[in-house]
Amino acid sequence: MDETYRGHDAAAGPEQPRQPGPGYAPAGTVIWPHPAPPPGPGPYGAPYGAGQPGWPPPYWPPQQPYWPPQPPQRRRVAGWVVGLLAFALVVLLVGGLTLAVAIRRAADGTDSSASGWSGPQGGRYGAPANPGTIDATAVAAKVDPAVVDINTILGYQNGRAAGTGVVLSSSGLVLTNNHVVAGATSISVTDVGDGQTYAASVVGYDRSEDIAVIQLRDASGLATASIGDSSKVRAGDGVVGIGNAGGTGGTPSVAPGTVTALNRSITASDEATGSSETLTGLIEVDANIVSGDSGGPLVNSSGQVIGIDTAASAGFQYQDSQGQSGGDGFAIPINQAMTIAKQIQAGNASATVHIGATAFLGVQTRGGRGAQGIGGAPVSGVVSGSPAESAGLARGDVIQSLNAKAVDSATTLTTLLDAQHPGDKVSVGWVDANGQSHTATVTLATGPVG
Repeated sequence: MDETYRGHDAAAGPEQPRQPGPGYAPAGTVIWPHPAPPPGPGPYGAPYGAGQPGWPPPYWPPQQPYWPPQPPQRRRVAGWVVGLLAFALVVLLVGGLTLAVAIRRAADGTDSSASGWSGPQGGRYGAPANPGTIDATAVAAKVDPAVVDINTILGYQNGRAAGTGVVLSSSGLVLTNNHVVAGATSISVTDVGDGQTYAASVVGYDRSEDIAVIQLRDASGLATASIGDSSKVRAGDGVVGIGNAGGTGGTPSVAPGTVTALNRSITASDEATGSSETLTGLIEVDANIVSGDSGGPLVNSSGQVIGIDTAASAGFQYQDSQGQSGGDGFAIPINQAMTIAKQIQAGNASATVHIGATAFLGVQTRGGRGAQGIGGAPVSGVVSGSPAESAGLARGDVIQSLNAKAVDSATTLTTLLDAQHPGDKVSVGWVDANGQSHTATVTLATGPVG
């Protein structure tokens, strides 16, 4: 029997998000069918940041897992770890991220941060600290038709996950977080407006900004979101977070709250590969954004999208100096998100924007240094039948170069592979566990979403 591991329950209060139920796992949650992957390093990479080192193709039908069947694993740790200055907390998001969040003061000097974090408390968060006079139900009614539930299959992880997206065009162009679709071997999207379910493919993504654009196949006549202006957002503004809370689908959940701070920065790191990205300029809110809401809209009182939900605390409670409590979350300002989305739609790749399918080397890497303190990207797993295996790479090796460019960490390897495409020939340099140096040329395969 499958087991579902989930984050904290949704917020209590008048506008209660729906509770997790059957179906796809919520953010940061993976349902493991039997057989599950082996303990220790997962099967070639991780949902966030590891798509480049090794994942099967996003558009191919699932094949046999690269890892041999093993006894079921009780749970896969898939959360985001959040720190407020010196304080740490855990957050769960779609895509299984480990997030170390460094909260910084806003550039304009505004700082509405809390005096500290309490927890873990379990159960539900309290009501938003100050939702103001915003009519969350009325606002949600305007936005819901342009919201989609995104369900992904992590085919070779034997897992599933779920998140949210925002419809940008009537033909099915959808904006979401990169980590919502990262690692997916197939993507299924249900449009709330017309109730139809569509297969989807990735148009492009920017891992550094946690933004992805996907295209629904054969979609037409969809309701589209009203896009606001995030430059006009101020601390204290009433907002509503809308999404697929708990990954249950159906009527989107509603989480009213207020903007508590602007220009926040967080660092998202993949504990499996050690790669990390810093997200900047974020909107911090006290709305109870929970597992499954990632990629969904943060809207103002007029129902205009002002941000894309990207992080929410789980299992901990926020408490400010006045004793008000609630779960804090973060959103990417919509102006920032739309700039990237338009670049992706135009097909303009850059140092951070990747267009089309993801290149696949076939290694799982980790943070830190290799044996004997060797610098580079330590290899903790190699996919059977992958380009990496054909080159002779093995667990315990340390990758030190790609196309003659130095690799000093797993993050660097991921960045260099992001610039490649399936079919590209690249030279890989590494040092094996015995200290011997090797170089090989491989042809990159097609991997899953970055």
